[in-house]
Amino acid sequence: MASKFTIFSQRLFTLLLIFLPLSFIIFIVFSRSNQEIFDAFKLDTEPPVQLKNLDLLQHEIRGKVKIKIGLVNINPSEEIEYESPGSVVSTVHVRFDRVHRQTRWEDFFPAQNMSHPPSCPEIPMPDLEDYEDLDIVVAKLPCKGWTGRSGLKDVFRLQVNLVVANVLVASGWATPDIKRAVYVVFVGNCEPMPEIFVCEDMLRKVDDHWVYKPELRRLKQTVLMPRGSCQLAQPYGETGKEAWRYYSADHERLKLLKYSAFHQREAYATILHSSEDYVCGAIALAQSILRTNLTSTRDLVLLHDENITPKSLEALKSAGWETKQVEPIRSPFAETDSDNEWNYSKLRAWMLTWYDKVIFIDADVLVFQNIEWLFVYPQLSAAPNDDTSFNSGLMVIEPSLCMFEDLMAKSSEMDSNDGGVEGFLNEVFTWWHRLPSEVNYLKDFKGQEKPSWEKIPDNVSAIHYLGLKPWMCYRDYDCNWDREEMQRFASDKDHEKWWQVYDEMPKTLQSYCGLTEHMNWRLKKWRWIARRLEQPDEHWKIGVTDPRQYNLGH
Repeated sequence: MASKFTIFSQRLFTLLLIFLPLSFIIFIVFSRSNQEIFDAFKLDTEPPVQLKNLDLLQHEIRGKVKIKIGLVNINPSEEIEYESPGSVVSTVHVRFDRVHRQTRWEDFFPAQNMSHPPSCPEIPMPDLEDYEDLDIVVAKLPCKGWTGRSGLKDVFRLQVNLVVANVLVASGWATPDIKRAVYVVFVGNCEPMPEIFVCEDMLRKVDDHWVYKPELRRLKQTVLMPRGSCQLAQPYGETGKEAWRYYSADHERLKLLKYSAFHQREAYATILHSSEDYVCGAIALAQSILRTNLTSTRDLVLLHDENITPKSLEALKSAGWETKQVEPIRSPFAETDSDNEWNYSKLRAWMLTWYDKVIFIDADVLVFQNIEWLFVYPQLSAAPNDDTSFNSGLMVIEPSLCMFEDLMAKSSEMDSNDGGVEGFLNEVFTWWHRLPSEVNYLKDFKGQEKPSWEKIPDNVSAIHYLGLKPWMCYRDYDCNWDREEMQRFASDKDHEKWWQVYDEMPKTLQSYCGLTEHMNWRLKKWRWIARRLEQPDEHWKIGVTDPRQYNLGH
């Protein structure tokens, strides 16, 4: 039997095992700020930075006597050694307060209320005046974020990318008329955010080192935009106080810096694939764009696969499109014969590299007001769906071959929350610029009172015809009313506006919007079902006068 002394010793040892860690935690709580506590217990254990020398930039910095390097998200205790023969190298830590741990990604996507602008989360930035003479910025990328689970949609990852971008602009844009080369080396297993650092600016990648020489005009536009999707995006040079951030408040000087869409090659683009079901929609789309601006100099480019017949292509050209055949791209997560099986073909828009900016528009959208002002906005700018996602039916993109190749490489690795290209693009471009909902007015009234369905906002620029398409219905009323599960997409007012564009089309183009025997049979079937169910909207009582029902195609 153990002695009393032995039992006492064992109990004392157990108490010490409990008390000592608890004492350490209490010491941290009372001796550190809340932010330091977060740092002490954060779960994103990134590897230490080990940039041994400047071999990655020897060609770019050759001949420089003094080299000043700014360090972002790198602790003083981490192993860093810089050597550059013939140069004096100095380093400075770029200091900034970390974004609050309780800030969530969803906080950047509030509901928009024009009478009460949203309160956007704060993303602390460094005092940029302290870092205006840097030659190189070295930044450690936080691949895992605060929790190790948030991945690409992480606010600290966003903050580090924005800190680097702001410091580069502050150092590189010395005066309104003078720009100097500033390089950035990202260190980590994950790439910098493609929304901020475009692939054209990457010089090389060696192991886990990503070397960029940013094009400052583009980067400056990005940092002057509002915080991602929290605030409505504003044109470059017109963003309030931020527009004056680095420059004298002199109107003439600011005018010289203003990013002008008129010095770019620009186009509208759409795509048809899989079938000819949307040929009529594409014809109407081109006509709607042209009717809003008869003097437009922008091209209209339609991409298509082999399923579009020569006869339809002639009609599309007559409507205003320049047509280009492309190979379709299958959605890696779509089911066979599903509606979105081939909609990754939309990625082909990034191959239009002879244009600087493209407004991509789906073929089930009609434009009712001039939207050429959108060419001022950067990639990727779009109107919201809900929550944190954007709708890809109308978006501003910047064509790029390396971006296309990157998207293709990621397409089989990154999931899509809807099985199609829109969900995939929302995984790639997580920090997008919010355009007003009226720019891409979604014909979807889920959760709204039915009387409001017929109220179209006066400032609607384009209507996105979700659900059953107008040209697949009788013109007498929106056939989405006939199917209960489709009534969220039903609006006779929106339906009527589509037919107004149809009426202005040449008769030769109207013929491509006819009904087939199968389409007519389907419309009659659902009218019959609605009558048997006595649907309360009573659209099934409307006498159909659409003359297309008497001249059916096959």
